[in-house]
Amino acid sequence: MKTPISIALVVFALGLPAASAQSLSPHQQLTRDIYRELVEIRTVHPDGDNTAAARAMARRLLEAGFDAKDVEVLEPHPLKGNVVVRLRGTGELKPLLLLAHLDVVEAKAEDWSDGLDPFKFTERDGFYYGRGVIDDKAMAAIFVANLIKAKREGWQPKRDVIVALTADEETGGHNGVAWLLKNRRELVDAAVALNEGGGGQYRKGKPHVQSVQVSEKMYLSFDFEATHPGGHSSQPGRENAIYDVAAALERLSHFDLPARPNEAMRAMAAQLVEVETGEMAKALAAVAANRATNEDYRVLSRSARYNSQLRTTCVATRIEGGHADNALPQRAKATVNCRILPGDDPDFIGSELQRVAGDRVKVSPRGSARKSEPTDSQSPFMKTIERLSVAMWPGVTVVPVMGTGATDGSRLRNVGIPVYGVSGLFVESGENRLHGRDERISVKAFYEGAEFLDRLVRALGNGE
Repeated sequence: MKTPISIALVVFALGLPAASAQSLSPHQQLTRDIYRELVEIRTVHPDGDNTAAARAMARRLLEAGFDAKDVEVLEPHPLKGNVVVRLRGTGELKPLLLLAHLDVVEAKAEDWSDGLDPFKFTERDGFYYGRGVIDDKAMAAIFVANLIKAKREGWQPKRDVIVALTADEETGGHNGVAWLLKNRRELVDAAVALNEGGGGQYRKGKPHVQSVQVSEKMYLSFDFEATHPGGHSSQPGRENAIYDVAAALERLSHFDLPARPNEAMRAMAAQLVEVETGEMAKALAAVAANRATNEDYRVLSRSARYNSQLRTTCVATRIEGGHADNALPQRAKATVNCRILPGDDPDFIGSELQRVAGDRVKVSPRGSARKSEPTDSQSPFMKTIERLSVAMWPGVTVVPVMGTGATDGSRLRNVGIPVYGVSGLFVESGENRLHGRDERISVKAFYEGAEFLDRLVRALGNGE
């Protein structure tokens, strides 16, 4: 007999309308309710309330029968709470950690489409909309709901299963993972962790690639700053702080750092040769064989996805300048955000940016880059991910990737906990709404991702 979830998956496979709130199974309804609750708690830095979200999840877990000693809300700073819960197994194997962050990037209602509020969970035309519906409240809701299901079913795995929902992954100075590792390492110590950072891609609605993050770039921003004595705007000269920064950014827009494909990029290229076509497939084959030419790199760089895997990227993200409408600017400043390849020297990147910016603009790093070693892409854990991905979506290609964004996975890798960024959440190839306008995920993709993560956690929890 088919379960409600398997029936839902058959419906999805037939291309019928996605499940609505009226046709969900009881477990899907619970998952949706938790999802809605999380999305509608505003958890942006600096004034959003991460603690409220942590406490809301703790309440649900306690109501589901978890012992209070296994559910902890930890608030090292006001509004920056984290929740950690443990489903106890037999203890035969070291724990499995499921990590997701509760904080999200800022979003303004006026920037979103009519009828969509970033902090109101909305279902429309087969999609869920809201800030964090992908990054990262989908995984947070799924982990909590699936853990409640496992508890109610009396599942006792060989490993304890730990869920940690944390603060300040996106921004802010009170990162929950860093705090837990420093102050309560025993709560999150594990043999392996699952986190965000990977994800699936549809090609014309069909599951195409399941990416698994095994390493990630380093995050570092640089300030481009120009200063000038200023003066009255009615008597302008040729020198102008805003013009100086604008000219530097114009040069930056035409500048590429060298292509330097690493092991993760070559492994990804080898997997994607069969799913790309034409000159793109040819260029990927050359990268996989470590014989790529500048022409191959030029072809691959047409794709923002592949370009970001090939090289360190630096892009202007913010600009400000001047102090009055009727005054010459005394100062102009831009933020240039870099995602640095593992192995690239941040000091070299800074010197290259200074060379591009020129003598009139000062380039200075903001903080320092956090390095991390890659996770083994050939491990038994990865084999389990591959096996279950193909079972769930026959024909899908599973690809180890280097994450171009920054996640808290690097913090875990740096203390010896291997991390795999995998969600089973698919979006259409080329769609990139994370951190942007009208963030969304299809209803179909959400529940399939929930089913995949449940299967994966059960398998890893039992040592498969």
